[in-house]
Amino acid sequence: MTLEDIKAAMDAGNRVHWVNSGYVVTRDDLGQYLITFTRNGSAIGLTNRDSTRLNGEPDEFFIGENVEALA
Repeated sequence: MTLEDIKAAMDAGNRVHWVNSGYVVTRDDLGQYLITFTRNGSAIGLTNRDSTRLNGEPDEFFIGENVEALA
């Protein structure tokens, strides 16, 4: 997935994962996209500081279950 694909999927209400279901792409209160490890809340930015490169390979990101379905 590209950065644009990831953002569009999240805006559509989908849960996006990186590598496995334990890593979820989230958005914080400042609007920053993060890769968050669900077990301990540790997070890194979705991209480098310049927002020019994903912190992961594009083929490592995937859409999981729908966020609304979990509520």
